[in-house]
Amino acid sequence: MKTILTPVKEIDRKWLVVDAQGQILGRLASEIARRLRGKHKTNFSTFQDTGDFVIVVNAEKVRLTGTKLDDKVYYNHSGYMGGLRERTAKEVLANSPEELIYMAVKGMLPKNTLGRTQLKKLKVYAGSEHPHEAQKPENLEL
Repeated sequence: MKTILTPVKEIDRKWLVVDAQGQILGRLASEIARRLRGKHKTNFSTFQDTGDFVIVVNAEKVRLTGTKLDDKVYYNHSGYMGGLRERTAKEVLANSPEELIYMAVKGMLPKNTLGRTQLKKLKVYAGSEHPHEAQKPENLEL
């Protein structure tokens, strides 16, 4: 089978709006990552960015199953001695719910320049409003 190379001008990128209210974090993040990569399209190739733009609203109302809200810990190190910071999922959800979805999707994308480019097409907002009405986004039901 021959690999299809879609010219950059012919890539059709849509803007999609996902409502995270009541959605489970992992299942939501995996579908968002799939749309950002473009795996749902027939012209998908692993080395090319063919994905769509995804806008996530109501990030503060996302759910975590079981006891993950208290047990899941996010680590960040400053690089200095004793610079390890720990935050639970409950703290992250309370302080910056956008970051919770952003980190979940980031972990599901490739760890290279292509993955970083695809992650820039993700827009996450805590509330129900977003400033991307000019792009005429379509609703995506999950």
